[in-house]
Amino acid sequence: MEISKESAEELDDALEAESTRKVEAALFIAGKFLSLQELITLTDVNPILLKKILEDLKDDYKDSGIEIVQKNNLWKMDVAQDYVGIVSKLATGSSEFSKAEQETLAIIAYKQPMKQSVLVKIRGNKAYDHIKRFVDMGLITKKRIGHTAELNLSESFYDYFHLNRGDSIEGIEERG
Repeated sequence: MEISKESAEELDDALEAESTRKVEAALFIAGKFLSLQELITLTDVNPILLKKILEDLKDDYKDSGIEIVQKNNLWKMDVAQDYVGIVSKLATGSSEFSKAEQETLAIIAYKQPMKQSVLVKIRGNKAYDHIKRFVDMGLITKKRIGHTAELNLSESFYDYFHLNRGDSIEGIEERG
């Protein structure tokens, strides 16, 4: 059976459409930045086609409430910056962090690098649980120094709160 040029193009278009849906679904469900290699592994999409799909998706979403964010060759589907405030308001009822955790994280953000012992003096023993959770989530780093530890924000913190290093940390409590 011979395949005509038109039917070959239709097959290519169908394959690209299916690949686009796979990439879109992977970005949607991930909720975090993914490398090209992670996307290739998840979707089994050809790297050259993947780059085209990502650029096309970026264009497709540019005038919507969702955006495709590219940062250091990593890709993520996220709420458009114009609507982060609305989403934060909706999410406050079931915030991922308790008010106490938000306050602990805000102190670390303002005072980093800071000693864990200083944080515990400010926040009390509950800070140990908060620190463990933040380390487990990858939001902060904890490095042993003598009898205490030094706490710093990680790159994941900046990604999580849609910040760039050097941005003002004010207002993170509302974003949690």
